[in-house]
Amino acid sequence: LAAKGLKLIRTKVGDRYVVEHMRAHGFNLGGEQSGHLVMSDYSTTGDGLLAALQILDIMVAEKQDAASLLTVFEPVPQVLKNIRFAGANPLETEAVKSAIHNGEAALDKTGRVLVRKSGTEPKIRVMAEGDDPELVERVVDDIIAAIATESGKQQTAAE
Repeated sequence: LAAKGLKLIRTKVGDRYVVEHMRAHGFNLGGEQSGHLVMSDYSTTGDGLLAALQILDIMVAEKQDAASLLTVFEPVPQVLKNIRFAGANPLETEAVKSAIHNGEAALDKTGRVLVRKSGTEPKIRVMAEGDDPELVERVVDDIIAAIATESGKQQTAAE
């Protein structure tokens, strides 16, 4: 993005927060890791059909196929795992806070960690991304292990 003169800005998770930030700063394009794209010139929510039509429009205008247009896209290794819990919030324990802090320190400026409770289920989502896929996996596994120890539960299937 920087090479194209663009800057990545992170918000809280959810279209609501993306749109709030877009409005506050006059941006017309926003999105989420989940694939939601918000194009405020046309809509105020993530709209997959609209995004697909815009990509098709660019393909026609540039006379290029999708593969050619996407050569600038460099995916970052990412791991997302969920763990169920019962009772008290394990994210408030020192052991889990320490595991999260250690993961953030290990990734330093080469990645990031996001740990949050699901808004709809009794589970915690642990995501890390960064340049080193093995380190990313280890960071997530260490945080999951700390949560499992604190909550007495086992990990659910990775997403």
